[in-house]
Amino acid sequence: MKLCKLNANSDVAALFHTLGVTREGSTILKQKAHHNLIYIKDLKTPAANILKQDALSIGADLAVPKDTITCKTALVDAILIANDKQLKELARKEKAQPFGLKEVALKLNELCVTCKNDFEIMGVINTNEDSFFQGSRFSGEAALKHIETMIGEGASIIDLGGVSSRPGSLSVSEMEELARVKPIIDLIYEHKLFEKARFSLDSYSPLCLEYALQRGFSIVNDITALANDDVARVAAKYDATVILMHMQGEPLSMQQEPQYDNVLIEVDAFFEERIAKAKSFGIFKIVLDVGIGFGKNLEHNLTLLKHHEHFLHFGYPLLFGASRKSMIDKIIPTPISERLAGTLALHLKAYEHGATILRVHDVKEHLQALSVLRALNQTTF
Repeated sequence: MKLCKLNANSDVAALFHTLGVTREGSTILKQKAHHNLIYIKDLKTPAANILKQDALSIGADLAVPKDTITCKTALVDAILIANDKQLKELARKEKAQPFGLKEVALKLNELCVTCKNDFEIMGVINTNEDSFFQGSRFSGEAALKHIETMIGEGASIIDLGGVSSRPGSLSVSEMEELARVKPIIDLIYEHKLFEKARFSLDSYSPLCLEYALQRGFSIVNDITALANDDVARVAAKYDATVILMHMQGEPLSMQQEPQYDNVLIEVDAFFEERIAKAKSFGIFKIVLDVGIGFGKNLEHNLTLLKHHEHFLHFGYPLLFGASRKSMIDKIIPTPISERLAGTLALHLKAYEHGATILRVHDVKEHLQALSVLRALNQTTF
């Protein structure tokens, strides 16, 4: 007899198939193989005691502060440890419990979501001269050629920008932004490149977005997440997909000592609010972006990456964009031109944690890295 310890991230469905487990059995076993750690903030102390006992009764557990049982404080934070099957069972149990546990039950049901294995690469191109990565700046026919190259290398989405949103950058007028992006939009439309890939405009200008959406673009990449109602109206008018990105502050000052009580909970609350706003305007094609580097320090960025899968509970695709960003430099001092390796490390981890759209400057390298990672994940032994 021999025993082999398998990686926790193994494709259990493939393993069960190899063993000859029935499809019905595999469905049941997969729920037991995937474990979850769920942080619960401001849980009423009586609720924590009930949830602890209910969790233990089904083989799960709840980590709580030592004085929880005596109810010395009104509220406590806790960490639930449970597999997918246990989450569903707890959600059923807590529906009948007091002290706010009915709301916990609803949230647990939302969190019973698994990560997909597909991915899309969004290639970045900028028309402005002050974007932080010089290698993304193109104009005229050179821009058209670069777009065609990115599509050929595997990009299914192209994200065009005309205004820098790097830390410390200043906004420009709508007319100035339109003057920058209009020639590229016209070339894309003239050559019907929207038949080969989807096009996104990185903008929060209603004027520029309307111009792009009239000419084959289908995605609004709004770093302000529909702060402007006119952007919402334009997106709804053209039935566009909207990327809602979280940003604390604005580009000019966002990196001046950003602070959060709990970055996961605050970003989650922001998404909840902006999703509701999007729906109120008739926008239902939504992508979520945690906004790496937009009003966040290194610890905030790493926390959002490590727990990125949490945001799958909203039921929308997750976009992640850390391409060549300064968080790499803060981990290991590296000039922008040499940050591809760090970018790949961050983006591969993001993919493993639920991201299905990666916004990148280097398409070919990402396609290769992601293809190899997916092959590794799909290998049974």
